[in-house]
Amino acid sequence: MSIIDTIRFRSSQRSYIAKPLSADILKQIEAVLQKCPPGPFQIDSHFQLIHKSIAADQKIKLGTYGFISGAQHFIAGKTVTGPGAMVDYGYRMEWIILQLTALGLGSCWLGGSFSRSEYAELMNLNDNEVIPAVSPVGYPTQKRSLRDRLIRLGAGSDNRKPWSALFFEDDFEHPLTPVNADNNLTVLEMVRLAPSASNKQPWRIITMDGNYHFYLQRTPGYGRKYANIDLQKVDLGIAVCHFDLTTKEMGLTGHWDNLNSDILLPANTEYILSWIHQ
Repeated sequence: MSIIDTIRFRSSQRSYIAKPLSADILKQIEAVLQKCPPGPFQIDSHFQLIHKSIAADQKIKLGTYGFISGAQHFIAGKTVTGPGAMVDYGYRMEWIILQLTALGLGSCWLGGSFSRSEYAELMNLNDNEVIPAVSPVGYPTQKRSLRDRLIRLGAGSDNRKPWSALFFEDDFEHPLTPVNADNNLTVLEMVRLAPSASNKQPWRIITMDGNYHFYLQRTPGYGRKYANIDLQKVDLGIAVCHFDLTTKEMGLTGHWDNLNSDILLPANTEYILSWIHQ
């Protein structure tokens, strides 16, 4: 499965068949974790597979995304706090989730604070480290539960913002649409399909001279209730991952850099980083 097909196929799964993963699949997951590439800011983080037996009819509330049922295994990661850390965490964990999807496994982003949870103890969390998100991993049930469907409906998971709200040309005054996107079409559509907490899609991209400049447009009053964890920067990292993997699959070459400009920014918007075409 190509990365483009994988992005289009993947969706959040909250209901799992209550059986352990096979030894072969567990081995493949460990291999995925070992080869996870660094994010654009090169901030170190560590991910591991956590075995957690949950009875088929038992539910456990995790993070901000509601109830997970039947999952026997979870992926959790820890990172230090600081500039770029949340973006890189989002990038690396989404890379892992996409590889799991290609293996035929289900997953679901659970963003929040796990620094004082059982995950923290299992991962030997240090004082300067946080766990911004975890994900169940397993065999999804063939039919979504009623609770799962209601959560997806409430979060607007199947709805994405239009291009004109996310992508722009030269500045924030000129929205980009699929009609005038030219070669940007597939790359930006894969970004548009990226998952985000409560489907807020806080990323914004300006294209200019073949380069792509990424901005974070915060949702006022949202996502800052967790100390040292910025969920909307994690979301931006997910979008950056989709962009990066798609450009590589399409044979487009470029590198990440900091090219902050004097572009007039809308309210609650900040520059994050740029992809420079080579």
